[in-house]
Amino acid sequence: MTADAPSAEERVPFHGALFEQDPSALYAEMRRLHGPVVPVLLDGDLPAWLVTGYREVHQVTGDDELFARDTRRWNQWEHVPEDWPLLPYVMHNPSVMFTEGDEHRRRAGAIGDALSSVDQFDLRLHCERIADRLVDGFAGSGEAELMAQFAQQIPLLAVAKMFGMSEAEAPQLVRDVAISLDVGPDAIPAYMRVQESMGRLVAEKHRNPGSDVPSHLLSHPSGLADEEVVQDLLVVTAAAQQPTANWIGNSIRLMLTDDRFSMTLTGGRGSVGQALNEVLWHDTPTQNFIGRFAVRDTLLAGRRIRAGDMLVLGLAAANADPHGSLSLDSDLMGNRAHMSFGHGEHGCPFPAPEVAEIIAGATIEVLLDRLPDLALSVPAESLVWRPSLWMRGLEALPVAFTPAYVSGV
Repeated sequence: MTADAPSAEERVPFHGALFEQDPSALYAEMRRLHGPVVPVLLDGDLPAWLVTGYREVHQVTGDDELFARDTRRWNQWEHVPEDWPLLPYVMHNPSVMFTEGDEHRRRAGAIGDALSSVDQFDLRLHCERIADRLVDGFAGSGEAELMAQFAQQIPLLAVAKMFGMSEAEAPQLVRDVAISLDVGPDAIPAYMRVQESMGRLVAEKHRNPGSDVPSHLLSHPSGLADEEVVQDLLVVTAAAQQPTANWIGNSIRLMLTDDRFSMTLTGGRGSVGQALNEVLWHDTPTQNFIGRFAVRDTLLAGRRIRAGDMLVLGLAAANADPHGSLSLDSDLMGNRAHMSFGHGEHGCPFPAPEVAEIIAGATIEVLLDRLPDLALSVPAESLVWRPSLWMRGLEALPVAFTPAYVSGV
C-alpha cells in the first residue's frame, strides 16, 4: 500500500443508504480495495480515515500519545459548518470523552467508581420488573413493535433508576438520545435537550443527594465540577441507552431470522449471555466511532497519516476482519476479544459493559419466558435500519405471538 496522500477520487463516501442496509459487505469491499485503513469522506465531504483492520484498531486505541482523543486537534475545523449533523459527538466539551492523560484517568475513574456502587443484583431485578410491565402492556394483543414498546424503553428506565430520576422523564430522553445519534438536522437540538435534562438532574442532586450515580459523582474525591458531572452523565446516558437498546433489538432480530442463533438464544447450545456476546461480534450496536486524531505525522498500515487527521474507529469492520479475529464461522461465544466496547484507556470503563449486559440479558430472558412463540410479522428483508453511521439498530421490529392473558390487565 502506497504511503502517498489519497486523491479526492480515491476517498470513499462514508454516508448514505448503503451503510444502513448492508454495512458488513461494504466494509469487506472497502478493506479489499483499500486495505485496513480507508480514506473516506464524511457527510459534507470532510476527509477522514476509517480504520477497518482489527490489529490497526487495536494499535490506534492502544497508543494515546500518538492517536489522541481531544477533537480540537482536528485539522478540518475551518471547513465544518455550524449545522453539521455529526457535530454533537465531535465538538469538544468538558466531558470525559475528550480528556487525555491524567485528567482522563481522573474522570473515567470517577465514572467507574460511581457505576461500581450500583447493586447489580438489584438492577437485574429492576430490569425484570420493567420488562414484565412492558410485556403486560401488549401481551394480550398478540402483536407488538418491540423497538418502541420494549427495547428502546428498558435501558433508559434502568438508567433512570441508577440516576435517581423520575421515570416520567424517560420517554422524551429516549427520543432525544436516539435522534442525537442519527445523521440529520435534528441531531444538535436533541443533544442540547439531553444536556439540559442532565443539568436539571445535577441541580436536583445538590438539593437532594441519594444513593445514585449522579450523587456519587458529585461527592467523589476527584472533586468534579458541576459542568463536568453534567457532561459525564450525558456520556453515560448516551452510551447506556442507544447501544444497549440496539443490542437487545439486534439479538431479538437474529433470534427471529436465524435458526442457528435462535437455538443459541433459547438454550439449545448456550446461555443468553453467550448469545449476546455473539451479537457483539456479528452485529455490534456501535458500528463506528469518531475516535482519534493524529498528534504528529505517522504511518498506519502503510498510509501516511498527517498531524490532525481524524481516524474513525471501524469497530464492526474490525470484528469482522478475517486477518485479525476469528472467522465469522467460528465459535465466538466464549471469545470476548471483540472491539465492541473499544479498547485502551478510552474504552468503555469497567463495569459499564457488565451493567449493559445485565440490562440486555434480563430483558431478553423475560421476553422469551413470557412470549416463547415470537415471530416477525413482516418479511425480514423489509426491516429498516436507523440512518446512522455510528449505531446499528432497527427503526421498528414488528412481531406477532399467541395472545397471553395478563392478570389485572
